[in-house]
This record gives sequence, structure tokens and C-alpha cells, in this order.
Amino acid sequence: MKSLITNDHRVQLLDNGAAAARGEKRDPLPVVKLFTLDAHAAWLLTELSPDDGDTAFGLIDLGIGTPELGHVRLSVLEGIRGPQNLAVVRDLHFTPQRRLSEYVRLAQADGSIND
Repeated sequence: MKSLITNDHRVQLLDNGAAAARGEKRDPLPVVKLFTLDAHAAWLLTELSPDDGDTAFGLIDLGIGTPELGHVRLSVLEGIRGPQNLAVVRDLHFTPQRRLSEYVRLAQADGSIND
């Protein structure tokens, strides 16, 4: 199965995760955007736990109007299928335009991630 993140993404996510584990206060740019093609869900991920290399943190939008910060396992995302049996994919054209806190503010005001 093809991984949702590249090796470069993994390095950046782990670096951000290690900084968070050390208690550093940072407002990183999202590293990767994942989404469903058929269920309006999206994940803007900023860090990956150095403890397990699977637990990611970021802005989670399940397509129900209440995006929020949280944790999700990449291994779980790899197994998710939408109503048309389509898998979660990486947005190959995503380039972060703002810090995570600004994405959160805008997504909560709009009810979804719109970038």
C-alpha cells in the first residue's frame, strides 16, 4: 500500500513532533494535507509523534461543520474508505499559506477547511 506521506513529510512531521514533545511553543505551517475524494473530510497535519511514528496532530475536518485540532493515526487513515469506496489521499498541490493557528481560526469560522 502506498504511504499517505512522503519521506520528506515524515522527517518534517517528526521534527515538529519532537519539538512539541520537548514543550516548545510553536505555530508551525501544516506539512501535509490529506483528504477524502468522496466524503468532504480533510486533515492538515503538522506533527507526528516521535514515540510511535504513527500518531499525527493537526486540524481535523470530518466534513460535519466542526473542524478542530486533534490526533489521528496514519495507519487508521490508510484504511478509511468513503461512501464510494475511495481512499484518503494526499493533496499533491497543497502548499501551506498560513500557520496552523490561522487555519484553525478560519476553518472554525467557515465550518470547514477551505484551503
